[in-house]
Amino acid sequence: MVVALISDIHSNTEALNAVLKDIEGQGIKEILCLGDLVGYGPNPAEVVDRALEWKLVLMGNHDEAVVKEAYGFNPVAKAAVAWTREQLRPGLFAGRAKRDRWNYLCNLPLTHKEDTVLYVHGSPRDPTMEYILRSDCVDLTGGIPEKIRDIFSRFDRVCFVGHTHDPGVITEESRFITPKECDHQFRFEGKKKYVINIGSVGQPRDGDTRACYVVFDGDLVRWRRIEYDYQSTMKKIFGTPQLDPRAGERLALGR
Repeated sequence: MVVALISDIHSNTEALNAVLKDIEGQGIKEILCLGDLVGYGPNPAEVVDRALEWKLVLMGNHDEAVVKEAYGFNPVAKAAVAWTREQLRPGLFAGRAKRDRWNYLCNLPLTHKEDTVLYVHGSPRDPTMEYILRSDCVDLTGGIPEKIRDIFSRFDRVCFVGHTHDPGVITEESRFITPKECDHQFRFEGKKKYVINIGSVGQPRDGDTRACYVVFDGDLVRWRRIEYDYQSTMKKIFGTPQLDPRAGERLALGR
């Protein structure tokens, strides 16, 4: 079964629609989302409504912050969380659609496991908040950092993550492989373990402005980069006073 894995949409409908069109064009029916439907961007309700159609959506740290509290967030992210909560949280006289949308966001699962594959937003150790960074792979002694050892001990074969917006592969030997270094596809070898970061649909941060997602067939992952009209998203962010303009400016940089 071929599935599309998406993450970190961050209320960006222009990026999401472009990705969904690409997924449909490949005949892929199942979509799994690793969290952060909302945050930063201008269209949270529209993104949550689309998510209702997908096979699986996990809780991301921005989703969690909107329905609970924004702990440890920088000012740009915190402002977006507060505004997004205002848009989504139902009041006393809210309609059913708004209530259903809020209840859905509140009840997203933290992790999902299928056979030997674990899906999570951040890390097996902390599903919503912990980052697995490429810098975590570096040990000054030349060995494997304890953080990487511990994370790899918590899943069977493959762990798919988002959260950092930085796509790539982390191997058991603590090597970080970028999509470019493996020609944008990576095949699993034997019984080796891997952490796969699928990148971000709505807020890429690897220097590429294009939306990023992964196609997974059980043994091979392929990163897809999709052009979208990020300038339209930027204009909507700039036109929303409660959102920090830096959340829009970074879309033009892929940072």
